[in-house]
Amino acid sequence: MKLTERIKSEAQIDLFLEGKRKEDFVGRPFYIDYDKAFILISDSKKYRVGGVPQGSFLLAYYDNEDGVSETLLLRAIQTTKLPTDNEIVSSMIEYYKDNINTSGSGSELDDFTRYEFSFSGLECRILGSFYKGSSGKVLFGADVENFYSAHNYSVFKPKGKALDFIVNGNEEGIINEEIYKKIGQVRYSSTKRFQENDEEVPVSILPTDFLGKRTALFGMTRTGKSNTVKKVIQQTVEMSNLANHTLEEITQKQYRNEVGAKFVLNNFNNDGTTKYPVGQIIFDINGEYANANLQDEGTAIFELFEKDVIRYSVVEKEEPGFKVMKVNFYEQLTAGFNLIENHFRNTGESSDYVNAFRVVSLEKPEDHDRSAKTRYDRKKAAYLCCLKKAGFPTNTFKVKFSGFKELNDEIGIDPSKGISLEDASNWFEQLWDKYKELKHTSEYPKKNKGKEWADEELKALLTFLTMKKQPGANPTVSGYKKLTPLIRLHTKSNNNPFEEDILEHLRIGKIVIVDLSQGDPDIQALYSEQICKRIFEDAMSRFIGTKPNNFVQFYFEEAHNLFPKKDDKDLSQIYNRIAKEGAKLNLGLIYATQEVSSISSNILKNTQNWFIAHLNNEDETKELRKYYDFADFTSSLIKFSSSNDKGFVRMKTYSNSFVVPVQIDKFSAQEDA
Repeated sequence: MKLTERIKSEAQIDLFLEGKRKEDFVGRPFYIDYDKAFILISDSKKYRVGGVPQGSFLLAYYDNEDGVSETLLLRAIQTTKLPTDNEIVSSMIEYYKDNINTSGSGSELDDFTRYEFSFSGLECRILGSFYKGSSGKVLFGADVENFYSAHNYSVFKPKGKALDFIVNGNEEGIINEEIYKKIGQVRYSSTKRFQENDEEVPVSILPTDFLGKRTALFGMTRTGKSNTVKKVIQQTVEMSNLANHTLEEITQKQYRNEVGAKFVLNNFNNDGTTKYPVGQIIFDINGEYANANLQDEGTAIFELFEKDVIRYSVVEKEEPGFKVMKVNFYEQLTAGFNLIENHFRNTGESSDYVNAFRVVSLEKPEDHDRSAKTRYDRKKAAYLCCLKKAGFPTNTFKVKFSGFKELNDEIGIDPSKGISLEDASNWFEQLWDKYKELKHTSEYPKKNKGKEWADEELKALLTFLTMKKQPGANPTVSGYKKLTPLIRLHTKSNNNPFEEDILEHLRIGKIVIVDLSQGDPDIQALYSEQICKRIFEDAMSRFIGTKPNNFVQFYFEEAHNLFPKKDDKDLSQIYNRIAKEGAKLNLGLIYATQEVSSISSNILKNTQNWFIAHLNNEDETKELRKYYDFADFTSSLIKFSSSNDKGFVRMKTYSNSFVVPVQIDKFSAQEDA
């Protein structure tokens, strides 16, 4: 049965009959409140229902009144003591001392004692309530409106259709207008002796849960994070492809039955014309998305969606199909200067003269402002001279700016006629050495209301160019030499800046893979931040200008290499801004890493979708306990079988009100319908 057909039929089941089958009876509660329930359960009932693993769902039905359709959704957490436990333990010890066989077919216990020994207590978390609304539809509320004395309830372990209804619903139950996509199946424990005999229950997600939302994937290496990311990318591509068809075509081809009516309706205008597709950008730290590798088995993202993928690299590659991300620093002033500014910030440069250089504005002023234009030409020329002195290669290049006759005549160079960068550097160096001695510059403030001939920004550039902090002083700072690490990011080509190209691709729904695997951490951070800033700025400009933004999804592998750390309070960082402001700009954030504690709390607090695999220490589980109901799984997340548990995650999505334990399907080229 297709997923869509299954969900339509499941939406009509009566949970108050389907979930209350006699053979699935577990036991009865002996204590209940708003948050938890304690259940009395026997060994025979545990065996009959196929075990009660930690984290499994249970349903506590109210039995004491006809016509009341209400059941509490429980999760098994841990054992709890019974009032009779001390007596039972004492009796067991006496039997052991007397060397009496108490187990197996040769048990010497009498029937009454064996019966007494078989009971235990189970502590459960109350996740919410299923009930029938006025429309007759089964709804879910993530709390308890009322509770009765414990003896009024009977507890069952949901299976098959009942469990399907529980894990694939949301606060409104499963509704026909929202069609989910299968991502895996329910899995409660690493051990699967009982589970292998049970009917497999699919777990589905609503793909639109990821659009414009924050999604986290945590787990140790080789636990299936990348596999999950690929499934999200694949489902997003399917949604994005809808925007290439008219509403009439989608109806005819029944695409609406496969992806979700809400997304379709939100992406088409009333006249049936197309709105915008979804752009996706993957920051590939390890190169596993941009390059073929053995673990993909022919299902690499760039191969599967070849027509829609554009790949970028930080270095030249022999393999065809890659664009190199370099900037012509001489021609693309803003892009190049942004890389320099980010480089200084990431490397912690904080000296006064560097900070003064970082705030120089190279934005071209309006043509009608002649004074600003004159000062801009000087700043631009001085900046380009810094690049030339630092060793940035260039073709024949001339600059033109307004100097003054006194210095021009003295050194025989007139910059207003257009001069080489070598001559321009000589002119500026002579100016800075003689700045206090030249009549024109020394008397300039008296004639111009205290303003100096060289403003603060030009002074900052002259300090960088000459390595002298004061006019006429000796060189005492590194100046332009601090720019040499960025030469490898420079190209003589006059192509469009890479971040502008990337933005254009994303706006038409392409998948951009940025291969950062051959760049050092500084380069990875530079490129990632530059691209993210440009996309964010464009989205904000569109938002303020009341222009529509298509969805753009950011994917970050090994996010701890790029994101701000846990205690970093700088909310102006681009990743924090995407996390906090991205929703209104249709910017989604999907990030994967090994440690919860490695990510800024500002990003974690704004994350709606969570996929948690194996974590190997209690520090990480303590951090995780702060979010949703992951506290129920902290002990089981540390346990891991490397050969059996890959893809075994605890999942919380935006549409679902509680965490679901899931075995994620292996990514393949064909998605189940």
